[in-house]
Amino acid sequence: MTAIQSRLFRIFAMPALAAIALGTLASSEVLAGKHDSKGAESRPDAIYHNYCSVCHGDRGDGRSRARNSLTPPPRDFTSAGELSRETMIVITTHGKPGTAMVGWKTQLSSAEIEGVVDYIRKTFMIVILDPRLQKGKAIYAQNCIACHGAQGQGSNLPIGGSLPARDLASPQARAELTRERMISSVTSGRPGTAMAGFGGRLSGPDIEAVVDYVRSALMVPQTDISGTDAHAGRVAGSRAPLPKASKPSGTDMKQPMPNGLKGDPVAGGRFYMANCATCHGVTGDGKGPRAYFINPKPRNFLEPGFISTFNRPAVYAATATGRLGTEMPAWSKVLSEQELANVSEFVFRRFILPGQKSAKTK
Repeated sequence: MTAIQSRLFRIFAMPALAAIALGTLASSEVLAGKHDSKGAESRPDAIYHNYCSVCHGDRGDGRSRARNSLTPPPRDFTSAGELSRETMIVITTHGKPGTAMVGWKTQLSSAEIEGVVDYIRKTFMIVILDPRLQKGKAIYAQNCIACHGAQGQGSNLPIGGSLPARDLASPQARAELTRERMISSVTSGRPGTAMAGFGGRLSGPDIEAVVDYVRSALMVPQTDISGTDAHAGRVAGSRAPLPKASKPSGTDMKQPMPNGLKGDPVAGGRFYMANCATCHGVTGDGKGPRAYFINPKPRNFLEPGFISTFNRPAVYAATATGRLGTEMPAWSKVLSEQELANVSEFVFRRFILPGQKSAKTK
């Protein structure tokens, strides 16, 4: 068992820290949709993103950073058709021996557990449970995957002299592409692109099935909860408030770490090289060995906009809370505050300070 794996197991297995992994929950009325802004962090989508996605991934497919440190790996809900609602409720309530999944019966009411389970089923398991969407998946594999990719990530290269295939997995696609527009595009094609019309090959129901498959399985789950805003600026439990990222203008680069922390860049560097460089790159340019397969691309710490706006508190906040719609998890669910400060200090000193000095000499 690796050091990170051991730490992950201890964190997720310790009852005293269980509330951190799922957040401070309100009443079952909140899970039913009766909430106000103060109760937003108790919504099922916020609970899942901010506390579960670090292991199970934003898409519920288990493709997270934590999966490399857990044995067995986190459950892939998108292929868990054998799990009944009742079984999932039992596991969520009592845990599963031999895994990092612990029982939540001492932290959550029965109604709260059912709310989280129902969110997972309707958001991530909908394709495996719906024969019509299964058919849409097969149609996508036969007609769409060559251009748009297995995960809907599209292509960065022009196709047949036309524009690259659309990245269907991006948050922008979710915001811009309505169901009606997608049905029209699949039926008649898109002028000026390599998107041909399939109206002559596919029936109306089949076109609707493949569009609904894309919207259900490949598009980033839609939610208005993310980052520190999901916690009203705080991490659940006893942690002190997290700072929000600094504004683009007037950033004070001399601000210290939050909560009186002092980061150790040497320890932070060791963690970065072992866990962050695979995405962000050894040089911080966002071109790590996994970056090619990731959409949206990992943060490039060398960009002038990043260097000029991210001070220590902002780097700490971004590391702690993660980013919705990306593979950047909320590391506050895995690391202690000191460990967060260490890796944040390393990033700040290695990539941001040198960039500022370089800019001043030009």
